[in-house]
Amino acid sequence: MAVLPDLGTEIVIPVCAIIGIVFSLVQWVLVSKVKLSADRTGSSAENNGKNGYSEYLIEEEDGVNDQNVVVKCAEIQNAISEGATSFLFTEYQYVGIFMVAFAIIIFLFLGSVEGFSTKEQPCTYNKEKLCKPALATAIFSTVSFLLGAVTSVVSGFLGMKIATYANARTTLEARKGVGKAFITAFRSGAVMGFLLAANGLLVLYIAINLFKLYYGDDWEGLFEAITGYGLGGSSMALFGRVGGGIYTKAADVGADLVGKVERNIPEDDPRNPAVIADNVGDNVGDIAGMGSDLFGSYAESSCAALVVASISSFGITHDFTAMSFPLLISSMGILVCLITTLFATDFFEIKAVKEIEPALKNQLIISTVLMTIGIAIVTWTCLPSSFTIFNFGTQKVVKNWQLFLCVCVGLWAGLIIGFVTEYYTSNAYSPVQDVADSCRTGAATNVIFGLALGYKSVIIPIFAIAISIFVSFTFAAMYGIAVAALGMLSTIATGLAIDAYGPISDNAGGIAEMAGMSHRIRERTDALDAAGNTTAAIGKGFAIGSAALVSLALFGAFVSRAAISTVDVLTPKVFIGLIVGAMLPYWFSAMTMKSVGSAALKMVEEVRRQFNTIPGLMEGHARPDYATCVKISTDASIKEMIPPGALVMLTPLIVGTLFGVETLSGVLAGSLVSGVQIAISASNTGGAWDNAKKYIEAGASEHARTLGPKGSDPHKAAVIGDTIGDPLKDTSGPSLNILIKLMAVESLVFAPFFATHGGLLFKIF
Repeated sequence: MAVLPDLGTEIVIPVCAIIGIVFSLVQWVLVSKVKLSADRTGSSAENNGKNGYSEYLIEEEDGVNDQNVVVKCAEIQNAISEGATSFLFTEYQYVGIFMVAFAIIIFLFLGSVEGFSTKEQPCTYNKEKLCKPALATAIFSTVSFLLGAVTSVVSGFLGMKIATYANARTTLEARKGVGKAFITAFRSGAVMGFLLAANGLLVLYIAINLFKLYYGDDWEGLFEAITGYGLGGSSMALFGRVGGGIYTKAADVGADLVGKVERNIPEDDPRNPAVIADNVGDNVGDIAGMGSDLFGSYAESSCAALVVASISSFGITHDFTAMSFPLLISSMGILVCLITTLFATDFFEIKAVKEIEPALKNQLIISTVLMTIGIAIVTWTCLPSSFTIFNFGTQKVVKNWQLFLCVCVGLWAGLIIGFVTEYYTSNAYSPVQDVADSCRTGAATNVIFGLALGYKSVIIPIFAIAISIFVSFTFAAMYGIAVAALGMLSTIATGLAIDAYGPISDNAGGIAEMAGMSHRIRERTDALDAAGNTTAAIGKGFAIGSAALVSLALFGAFVSRAAISTVDVLTPKVFIGLIVGAMLPYWFSAMTMKSVGSAALKMVEEVRRQFNTIPGLMEGHARPDYATCVKISTDASIKEMIPPGALVMLTPLIVGTLFGVETLSGVLAGSLVSGVQIAISASNTGGAWDNAKKYIEAGASEHARTLGPKGSDPHKAAVIGDTIGDPLKDTSGPSLNILIKLMAVESLVFAPFFATHGGLLFKIF
């Protein structure tokens, strides 16, 4: 028996979630202490800082008392916040329509499995027992789908609100030094990370307990209905990621091409008409999109683990504590991340620029080490010493230490993927410096080197994923893979904090440039931003790695649920699925890249038009028309997110209905195998080009100075590489991991329907 009683579990999970929410609110209060109005009382109260000496000496020389700078920052922040809010509202209107339509589809498809009868049916896995009717599963799946969708949307929206609230505050703190600015940006990232992790856990926990009132002892049906939660989370993430990604990159590419390459004005120059749209884009793409995306992964890995557990000994013997193992890991994760965050904000103070990146990397290491201990505690208190796990029709005996290793393998694989990504995308290491060096001979060599770097960066992450799959499957079948994915995502609060920190400091730099602050402040925000770029790449690495594991776990649950005994590649049904599935990520990438291209084209034309027709714009006498550029980005992304979204959402439905479960299992395997490769290489290529450009601009080393300064030929070649990399690293790359997961979770939700009514074409012939 487990040490922790069921009552304990029912208290521990919500308590941890609430602790997470409270902690994020505390961080938010601390960020809001930075005043954005023009009074001087707020910051001088803290003059006797940690070290006892007062800070006003430093303040004077940086013109902290300059009122109009504060007013300007507040104005710019307002513009960014309004742009982001209005875009998300527009996006959510469209997504809301989709949500209702898809909820109806789920209900109709799943309800029709038993012809909408309300009689109890024999269980899928145990024919002697009676289970709740398929109609109940249809209703509850629809409810959990809507719950997941709403939670996902709220997570993204709150993250965006926090980020736009914090960006100008980070800029103002940068006047006092790089340490203050870092803490403000990091705290606001933490607000988002903890809100999201805690909300995801709390909503899922409440849903399970409410559904239990109806399902009673039928856990198999209960957890099958819960899978809708993951589907809802990921389908919203898809639109958030694709829509946000197209928005941010259309603005970014448009602003860069005309501003930097044609007009030779610096990045984020207020004369550039696309500059507000560019900064809005950072928030809707990198923050709202990223938030929904990781929330989706998190919801799905929990659902995959719960589905497999419900037909294992945990579910059969109704052991609630052991059943809640995935949720308990997440609860422990929140506590671990809370301690980890304090290391960055309270235990150590950052004094110099070179300490920023190590501080962020230490976050990953500390959280992983502490989480390993946390997992050990959870495993030994909540699991019986030996139990059985469902393994394609048989029950496999598993010991608790084996499950502990499964979770750890995922956790450490995540760390390895994170560091490999960092090695390939940070300008402190040779790969990016080689790419920067290749700019001497123009943009073409830069592109060749960048692509090669991206392809090469796939090798180690794939081995890491392969090893974790092998180990976890050998120990605990599909359940092992699901908990390995959960292990990778258990430190999600820290991962998101690091990730959201990037766009916040990026925006802070933009605001500093637009408000006309001194060169020194811009240097500080640039340093924050360069570190943020690398951590964003690490975050994407995590998202892709976890997506691969989650998708495989969902695939296993789907195969079990659809009652396929083996997936045989040599049968033509499966093989055609495999080869078509492998093609889907390319089709999807083509759509998203082309969308960015065409939206950027409109943006470039508009920016050129303004430079040519508004008199006095280049001289800085006239204000550009920012609103038109924001509108171009908004309209383009809303219109362009529909086809890629439809491709992902409709493929499983069409394949399952027309060709049946075997072909669908082929499609899922194919898309997983090819999608992971493209996603990793695209993200890393884009990240490397971006940092090669920053490396040349910063001119921190002798080598970098031979390539610079800004405006030199190598720098222009680097800017072109960066511009090509933008849609790769921020639109198609990150959206692909949603494609992989979403098709798998959707197949799992619709599995009962496909198993009974699927494969129409093969039935006719």
